[in-house]
Amino acid sequence: MVKRIDGRKFDELRKMEAKVGVIPNAAGSAMFKIGKTTAIAAVYGPRDFQAYLQNPEVGVLRCNYNMISFSSGGERVRPGPSRRSREISLVTEKALLPAVDLSAFPNAVVDVYVELINTDAGTRCAGISAAAMALADAGIPMRDLVSAVSAGKFKGDFIADLNYEEDSAEEGVDFPIAMMPRTGAITLMQMDGIVEKDDIKEFMKIGKKACEKVYEVQKKALREKYGK
Repeated sequence: MVKRIDGRKFDELRKMEAKVGVIPNAAGSAMFKIGKTTAIAAVYGPRDFQAYLQNPEVGVLRCNYNMISFSSGGERVRPGPSRRSREISLVTEKALLPAVDLSAFPNAVVDVYVELINTDAGTRCAGISAAAMALADAGIPMRDLVSAVSAGKFKGDFIADLNYEEDSAEEGVDFPIAMMPRTGAITLMQMDGIVEKDDIKEFMKIGKKACEKVYEVQKKALREKYGK
């Protein structure tokens, strides 16, 4: 049987680990690891913030994504905000918003901080998955969790959860997807590369099945803490 360069089957995800309550002074926190990519998320709030940014009808969700120095295979990441970190911060916020109910927190903000302490592709998806668990751990009302993973194509094969070699290759196509698992609602779709319309349908099929596997790991981590 033909397999991928790291020995996985085409629809097989890298090994996953998850845990909630990893930062004691945060309202909620979580760690999500997939392969060598590890994301830590911390939630603070609801709390007051600048009056000109407040919404009198509903609370505001703010996300901040950051890759720490030396998180990428020993290659130093330039500290401070970058165009990429700002873009992924916004993507994370938009992916989580459909699942979060902030109607009980008018004029308040819920801040989510996502730190990538080690990276090997799939960083935004790992961050979203960790952030969703952290929000649940903080007791923020949620309609559902959000599970995220990448689908894609490498050397003509459709695959789930791209690693760095697959993601960075010229012939590789990366398709991050986030989903609310109980309803199947998609909260994020992005694509790097040019593909046919039928390819997108296959990415969606692979991505949804992969998100269901992520969801099981997230649920297990929450149940281990709360015993439900």
